[in-house]
Amino acid sequence: MKKTTQVSLSLLIALMLIPPMALKAQQKDKRSPFSIGADLVSSYVWRGTKFGSGPAIQPYLEVALGNLSIGGWGSYCFSRDESPEADLYISYGFDFGLSVGITDYYFPGTPYFDYSSASGSHGFELNLAYELAGLSIAANYMLNEAGNAGTAGGDIYVELGYSISNFSVFAGGGNGWHSMEDPLDSEEADFSLCNVGISASKEVKFTESFALPMSASLILNPDTEQFHIVVAASF
Repeated sequence: MKKTTQVSLSLLIALMLIPPMALKAQQKDKRSPFSIGADLVSSYVWRGTKFGSGPAIQPYLEVALGNLSIGGWGSYCFSRDESPEADLYISYGFDFGLSVGITDYYFPGTPYFDYSSASGSHGFELNLAYELAGLSIAANYMLNEAGNAGTAGGDIYVELGYSISNFSVFAGGGNGWHSMEDPLDSEEADFSLCNVGISASKEVKFTESFALPMSASLILNPDTEQFHIVVAASF
């Protein structure tokens, strides 16, 4: 209770110090370039591969400056076998459906400021996507293999998708860390189909004034012969 009182008092003082013109400007344009939220997923499955165990919370923060988007996304499982992830990204979307960007994949537990190209803590990926009338294609190219000394990256992932209303189908494949069980075994690095599935979403109404967007996905990885069902709720 004491901590809550201190926070409330600090907030009140801060509001009193804001110039009246600033308040008027905020009232005039209530649209904010920032968006925040989180997804609660039954399990974390990325491009056909399951990471960690149990449910996970996946928060995000993004700022949109015109067609430019800059943001961060993470995943944290509710278990000791957590497989945490904290990514940063930047992308630019053109009005005709094309978007380009780069993603920085980082896995907490490793030194954050180790940016060496081979054995560092970060994986950098170029992202290219195009969408038209529900049909989408995405191509991704990994510039380096973070944590794998002696490898130079070059992993590719390509995905095709089609969406209509609240239903979508997708199929994706890749090489390198998308397809091989042992990242150091180059003989198993061939391009393989690894992510095939369907997704559906709807808004579930719990009360007259409270509803949550929810989705479910059926995902098959033909390369590892694994099948997953994932349910997610967005906040």
